[in-house]
Amino acid sequence: MDFKGSDPVPGPRTEDHLPQTAQAAVKIVIVGGFGVGKTTMVGSVSEIRPLTTEETMTQAGVGVDDDYGSDSKTATTVAMDFGRISITEKLVLYLFGTPGQERFWFLWNGLFEGALGAVVLVDTRRLAVSFDVMGRLEERGVPFVVAVNSFPDAPRHPVEELRAALDLAPEIPLVECDVRGRAASRDVLMTLMRFLHSLAMTDALT
Repeated sequence: MDFKGSDPVPGPRTEDHLPQTAQAAVKIVIVGGFGVGKTTMVGSVSEIRPLTTEETMTQAGVGVDDDYGSDSKTATTVAMDFGRISITEKLVLYLFGTPGQERFWFLWNGLFEGALGAVVLVDTRRLAVSFDVMGRLEERGVPFVVAVNSFPDAPRHPVEELRAALDLAPEIPLVECDVRGRAASRDVLMTLMRFLHSLAMTDALT
């Protein structure tokens, strides 16, 4: 086949190239119910242009999907979000955001494969959905931290009250954040990495 004169196949943008100093890559999943901020978190913290699979919400989802907040939300993730962030010169995190609608949760199993850890995003207006999310991670043996996304109209509670309401084990980190901010989202990921390091050190001593 003659390709002379054809347009070249586009490659990755220069800014998307993996840093030459990178020596290790870790897969992290960001999970939570519908509309808790997973796509926003990936987008705010990713150093590359994030890949999203958002589709416009339609009448087909009425009565099937969680419609909380649908007055302002017009699109939803149907497969995954993907981004990347360099934690250090040598360590890179690959971020996979899961779809929030329960009818797409069957995709989670594939996204959990090979994941070293997870961030569970929580909306204090809908804590109940978090139990199913954390339960799935526990079934898969994926360590996680919990991040409470600070929505402007969401009720605020002391951290210890939230910990009790979510029935979190004492060792699982619980932090508050605003995922619209890059620094706040990065701090959540750093909390997860410190937690994973502590688990690795504990395992090494046992």
